[in-house]
Amino acid sequence: MSFGALSASAIVALNEGSATAGCLHNTGEGGVSEHHLHGGDLVFQIGTGYFGCRTPDGRFSLERLVELVERHPIRALEIKLSQGAKPGIGGVLPAAKVTPEIARIRGVRAGETCISPSTHSAFSDVDSMLDTVEEIAAATGLPVGIKSAVGELGFWEELADQMVVTGRGVDFVTIDGGEGGTGAAPLAFSDHVALPFKLGFSRVHRIFTDAGLDEQIVFVGSAKLGFPETALLAMAMGCDLINVGRETMLALGCIQAQRCHTGRCPTGVATQSRWLARGLDPGDKAARVANYVSGLRHELLRLAHACAVSHPALVTLDSFEILDGHFGSRPASEVFSTPGTGNTEKRSG
Repeated sequence: MSFGALSASAIVALNEGSATAGCLHNTGEGGVSEHHLHGGDLVFQIGTGYFGCRTPDGRFSLERLVELVERHPIRALEIKLSQGAKPGIGGVLPAAKVTPEIARIRGVRAGETCISPSTHSAFSDVDSMLDTVEEIAAATGLPVGIKSAVGELGFWEELADQMVVTGRGVDFVTIDGGEGGTGAAPLAFSDHVALPFKLGFSRVHRIFTDAGLDEQIVFVGSAKLGFPETALLAMAMGCDLINVGRETMLALGCIQAQRCHTGRCPTGVATQSRWLARGLDPGDKAARVANYVSGLRHELLRLAHACAVSHPALVTLDSFEILDGHFGSRPASEVFSTPGTGNTEKRSG
């Protein structure tokens, strides 16, 4: 969740809820604030604007990133290449939402429109990206991964090849499906650009599996995976972790009013108006966030037990069947098969 989109109360609720539930809290690309420091462990996202770790002219600063890591409970670093909700384009935080507090957190000027470019300036291709990843990992001592939507597969094939040949690599890969939601994207992009999660993830996972790298990488799934059955399928496909966003937003009180960009969110979730944000009680919403995460875990365990295994990570694709809507079906192990490996095998790590 980006601090630029959410209110301080919402950030506090998410972090406290994450601490109670024992899950990680992704900062989004908007930087880290004091509102993130309520007990929850963080995944710091590095976007194209390098907010929180940038030089005055907007370039990436490794020195500032190291300082940030030393002062905050950051457990992993995620370089965002693109996101499924708005793949292939950057972002805009309107000037009215760039308050002095947000300007301080992001390292930009208050009252001026803040632009997130569509591409990174710290690297330009797979080779230079891996150099950057290795440099960050060496300086911070933290796991470094990438997040991306999936379109053409050339990037992923080259990444796998370089990891095999050079020994450099990412620690985790977050695959974001094109069905992700946001009000901050042109409809032509949010509706028609990037593959849905099931297609995108299965293709990328197949590339790393064929290269013999699947045991070396933690796979994270994202995009409408916040319900037990979808999360369990993602894990059976090879995901080790699941990101949830929409469901935690609803737990905070989001009613999808689609006024995020105006700063006038009626429930106090996505606004910097103190008057509106007072309508969101962080303590109450933190409990709701924690209850949601706990409930999701409980249902995942129940479904795993129904599949005769003790943990969701042990469920295989053989436990799923994909219906076509016309009284036909195919085994999920056939739909999402990975050539060269056993479809019923699941990583034990």
